[in-house]
Amino acid sequence: MIVRHFLRWIQTAPAGDRADATSALARAFLHSDLSGDDAAATEAAMIVLLDDPSPLVRRALADALATSEEAPHTVLAGLLQDQPEIASIVARYSPLLMDAELVDLVGAGEPLVQYAIARRAHVPPPVAAALAEVGCLEACLAVVSLDSVEVPAFSVDRIVERFGDHADIREALFAREDLSPGARQALVVKLSKALSSFVAGRAWLGADRAERIVKEAAEKATVAIACGAEHDLSPLVRHLRKSGQLTTGLVLRALLSGHVRLFEEALGELSGFGVRRASGLIHDRRGAGFRALYDQAKLPAAAYPAFRAALDAWHADGGFSLRGGDSQLRRRMVERVLTAYAPLAEGDLDQLLALLRRFAAEAARDEARAFTRDLIAGNDAVDDEDLAFPLVAAA
Repeated sequence: MIVRHFLRWIQTAPAGDRADATSALARAFLHSDLSGDDAAATEAAMIVLLDDPSPLVRRALADALATSEEAPHTVLAGLLQDQPEIASIVARYSPLLMDAELVDLVGAGEPLVQYAIARRAHVPPPVAAALAEVGCLEACLAVVSLDSVEVPAFSVDRIVERFGDHADIREALFAREDLSPGARQALVVKLSKALSSFVAGRAWLGADRAERIVKEAAEKATVAIACGAEHDLSPLVRHLRKSGQLTTGLVLRALLSGHVRLFEEALGELSGFGVRRASGLIHDRRGAGFRALYDQAKLPAAAYPAFRAALDAWHADGGFSLRGGDSQLRRRMVERVLTAYAPLAEGDLDQLLALLRRFAAEAARDEARAFTRDLIAGNDAVDDEDLAFPLVAAA
């Protein structure tokens, strides 16, 4: 009886009054002890209200039902088909929505609804994957900004591919503890390209020089990422090869940084021999095995003497203390390689010779910075006479 009067009344009542009455009706359904007939009639009335011409009424219905586990799914389904401002309320808060329903909502492509789903208290991995695939920028940013959201690794790669050019996405992803080395490296490349465009766009450097500088900086960062990877390097190396970044310069940098693990993985990937066989051939002191591996990896024949000299220098130094090395070039190794390769270079235009000279300059600067930090940290009372000799020696 009450529902009948309500349905007659809403035919002529103002929108604001209808919205207030709708909210009261929905709360009565959820919290009152209604008989079976009254509950059925109330649910029917709410279904009728889905067609109310005023969004105020439909929003009042969404606000009242969205967070409840007792809400009728039929009404929620209707609200999800409403305009985005209303559908997003249910999409964000309703505990009754299945993962498949959320995935379908994401696939519908409405940005406001996608963003609402990304801000749910719990975003299941399949939903996060759907958002990564087709979600808007704001939704993807919301998903990756929370460590509590489990985003599959392949979905992170997809977000990097789609939105890695956006600074906010890069910052949020860099802050995630579960970011894979491959994704981190891809973000470094995106950042490097952004810096190159920024510098060249302001005419601070020529476009070619800016691109070369940021490319080498990205390669240095790649070696650093490999150093920090506690698990298998194979996924990172495969990513580098697929993206065309497993270049001669990067492979040589890895070796000259003492990161022989990365060097082994790279040659194993490029040659197709696998890392175990590649490692055995690399450390064949007779030299024939390494040459065969090098040729199979299809690295430039002209660069072989530089790699051979670098590997000999690494063995001569006892392989350093760690096979993993670090991201900094070893100055003594670089200078030995430069000395061995310079007589073989094809004049001043030899690109590898120019690269080795840049490596030498970079290694000297890194060594000077490290020396200065150690000097300051070790003794704050050092006078000018104490500083003079080591600085001259370092130069």
